[in-house]
Formats: sequence, C-alpha cells, structure tokens
Amino acid sequence: MSFKHCETAFMSIKENIVQLQKNIPDTVTLVAVSKTKPVAAIQEAYDSGQRIFGENKIQEMSEKWEQLPKDIQWHMIGHVQTNKVKFMIPYVTLIHSADRRKLFKEINKQAALAHRTVDVLLQVKIAQEDTKYGMPLTEATALLEGNQLDQYPNVRVVGLMGMASFTDDMTQVATEFQVLEKLFIRFRESKNLSTLSMGMSGDYQLAIENGSTMVRVGSAIFGARNYH
Repeated sequence: MSFKHCETAFMSIKENIVQLQKNIPDTVTLVAVSKTKPVAAIQEAYDSGQRIFGENKIQEMSEKWEQLPKDIQWHMIGHVQTNKVKFMIPYVTLIHSADRRKLFKEINKQAALAHRTVDVLLQVKIAQEDTKYGMPLTEATALLEGNQLDQYPNVRVVGLMGMASFTDDMTQVATEFQVLEKLFIRFRESKNLSTLSMGMSGDYQLAIENGSTMVRVGSAIFGARNYH
C-alpha cells in the first residue's frame, strides 16, 4: 500500500469517531479496536481525542504501547494465552477476556509480582458458535456466587464481557445480549460491577439497547482490516 493510499484511508478516522460519539450515550465507553492497524492510524485517533484502544494480541499491543503516548488506556480484548500474561501486566488497563480459572490464577500471580491489582472483565460465552470463547454461563455464575473471587486478591472483576453470534438474525443477537445483561444485573451490586462490555461495529447500537456500557468498535473507526 502506498503512503498516499494510507493517508487517504486514514483521513476519515476523526470524522468516524465524532459520528460514533454522537450515536453513543455519554454513559457508554467507546473502545477503539486497533488490532492490525498501524501506529499512525492510532495516533490519528488519539489526536482526535480517543484514549481507549483495544488489541487482541499481546505482542502487538506491547509494541504499540512502547511507541505511543503513555496516557493511552490499553484494553486486551482477545483470547489470552497464560504464558503471555506477564508481558502486558505492567501497563494493561483492562483485560476483557478473563474466561477461565487458570487465566485468573496467572493474572493474579503476575499482578502480585508487579505489585498492582489488574482490572478484568469475566468473559461469558453467550454465542451459539463453538468458535467464540467465554466461560460457560453456569460456571461464571458459580464463580460470582459466594467468595470464590477472593482467591485472586490481585485481580479485580469490574464487569462482564460477551460476544454474540456472527449472524444476520438480530433477534438472536439481542437474546444473547439479554442473557449477559441479566447476569450483570444479578451481581452488579453484590460484586460491585460497573462494566458490561457488549457490541462491536455491526451490533453496538443493539448492545446499548440491551444494557451495554462499553462497546468495542474497530472497522467503523479505522475501516476494514488488512490481516496481511
């Protein structure tokens, strides 16, 4: 891709962010999903006022963290391998994808070594697709009940995250969002949950209608991704 092509592709980032901010209530947090996008595109979004960015690979996120302004809040939104946790612990603001007890244990271990407490979202499987990650609903409910989270003193569960099925059936998507919203409401007060992360570029408005307080938007800001 030529520099001229890149420049043209990035010209509308600010415009896209402004439009999204008009569509999203003040009570909803916008996470700009910057995975696969170059530093220049993220810098342009930053210069437009965006401060929260989501990545799905720890190595890529760490490289960007080193190059970009340090007041950026980095969110890990992708599936996390336990052997990679230590690389993001020094700087990550929020881990959306805490989806298994083994991962909770490792985050707790590395956070303790770094003398910090790390905020996470419990990722719950609400989609019917086998390809979607997430803790089964029954297991997530059991983890939130009682004092089981106390065994991870350096991990603070601040909310829930879920990904709906990739389908054109918006009724199904809404139903899946509602399952997570009900779980969130059930434990919101007892576990002091503040964040319900649901919705992406194609369904964020529906997610907001069903209680989402945080949306993860990539292509609607940066354009289609180039995975090559």
